[in-house]
Amino acid sequence: MDAVTSSPEPDAVPATGQPSWARGALYRGLVALPLVAGLVTAGWLIADRDQPTQPTPPAPVAAAETAKTAASGPSVLEVSAPVQAQAPGQGASGGGGRSPLQQWAEGLSGPLDIPTPALIGYANGELTLRTEDPGCHLSWVTLAGIGEAGSDHGRRGADPLGLSPAQWSKYGAKIAGVAHPTLTDPDSAAVAAGRALCAGGTDLTGGSGWWKSVAAYKGGKDAELFRQQVLGNAQLYATLSLDPAKANTPAVHATRFALGQLGLPYVWGGNGPDAGAAGFDCSGLTKASYDSAGVGLPRTADSQFRAIPRVPAAQEPQLGDLVFYGNPATNIHHVGLYLGNGLMINAPTEGQAIQIHTFHTPGDDYAGAGRPS
Repeated sequence: MDAVTSSPEPDAVPATGQPSWARGALYRGLVALPLVAGLVTAGWLIADRDQPTQPTPPAPVAAAETAKTAASGPSVLEVSAPVQAQAPGQGASGGGGRSPLQQWAEGLSGPLDIPTPALIGYANGELTLRTEDPGCHLSWVTLAGIGEAGSDHGRRGADPLGLSPAQWSKYGAKIAGVAHPTLTDPDSAAVAAGRALCAGGTDLTGGSGWWKSVAAYKGGKDAELFRQQVLGNAQLYATLSLDPAKANTPAVHATRFALGQLGLPYVWGGNGPDAGAAGFDCSGLTKASYDSAGVGLPRTADSQFRAIPRVPAAQEPQLGDLVFYGNPATNIHHVGLYLGNGLMINAPTEGQAIQIHTFHTPGDDYAGAGRPS
């Protein structure tokens, strides 16, 4: 959330370049992730929306408007699950000796930035569970979201899906077609992870079942951050699987950047670790996200709202669009980056982590969306 003024926040110096992961990881480790501000049905998160306590420049709006914007805006992550993705290829090998599954994975590996063996493993996890537990409706994008959150698809560590010893012992000992299952084998790990997610008769097509299943998959102090990362990346993979040509657009680059900041703290006037701040405020996050994609934006939510083309009110925002909150006639006080399926990534307010929220809820002061170009 920005201060209720269109003037730049103190020390709001535009950041350039992409923050280093090492520093981001350090800050994430130091933040007692305040994603657990309260619970609503199905275990989703609700966060307070208070004005920052730091001194703010004089606001050019009436006191009544100040009180209104301080309490308004979206603050709930409602029941949700990733949208349906492109189905994995199936069937016998063609004349070139490459199976439809191999061709499918090779076609999506680059756009999704997932190694082909890992992508084939996630697909085999879905295909195996279709037979073992068809009522679960496991999608490969959920496994891919876990793979990204846990190990960057095996690029960090030998346990690509972050299975605990107990999970592996229970779900990975016997896998059809695999003589000696191992944790380091993407196919074995994906099947074991799928079984863990589907345990207890879970149906992953509904938001409630999906959330509870992922919540049970990994506990501990980083559990909320993990679940947000899984949801965000699974949603991105599903969207890109349906339109891989979007992968190199500024909107997707900006979205990937924003997803990489989940868990960093809200910092009023903050431009991120590379600019010397532990985190971002709302417009600092959206500006840095688009800076990383080579698209310059003004610094505050209000100035961003007035600088970029509007999305027609009758249209749902698209991946990477900016969504704004406030009074268009006087001041826009908050901005987030649209993820798809009714979700946005945003830096909510002081005391909160950067996180995913539902972008539009009854009673908020949603002002519309804009599309950076």
